[in-house]
Amino acid sequence: MRCPYCQHDNTQVLDTRDSEEGDSIRRRRRCESCDKRFTTYERVELAMPTIVKKNGSRTEYDRNKLAGSFMLALRKRPVSAAAVDTAISRIEDKLLSTGEREIPSERLGELVMRELKKMDKIAYIRFASVYRSFEDVDEFAEVIREVRPKRNP
Repeated sequence: MRCPYCQHDNTQVLDTRDSEEGDSIRRRRRCESCDKRFTTYERVELAMPTIVKKNGSRTEYDRNKLAGSFMLALRKRPVSAAAVDTAISRIEDKLLSTGEREIPSERLGELVMRELKKMDKIAYIRFASVYRSFEDVDEFAEVIREVRPKRNP
């Protein structure tokens, strides 16, 4: 590991610990040249599938872009950032479990809609209105009926 301060190639590991989540290893290091200390993290790097858009173009999966979509739909809604992170992690787990190298953007959009529907009905409707490109009020009303609780007669 190269020292971030002096770029020296030799560093010594002083301490190694698993992270609280158990998904990474934290290593405390000391540079043998300048004697400064720094921390590194080791994480498993899994290859997320490439996203195939409706027009056939391909793009790399981007967690930040997905988080931005969630935050836009959830703007001014009472949903914590931790809940968003958990939802994104569930989506990523589903994407990885398919074992596919490419997935259509429609499938990713449906996964997002499923998570938003569980989190916040208003955010779900916001996202659906953009994602499904509603042409008229009837399509919008149909999504509202879908999330409205059933009334007992």
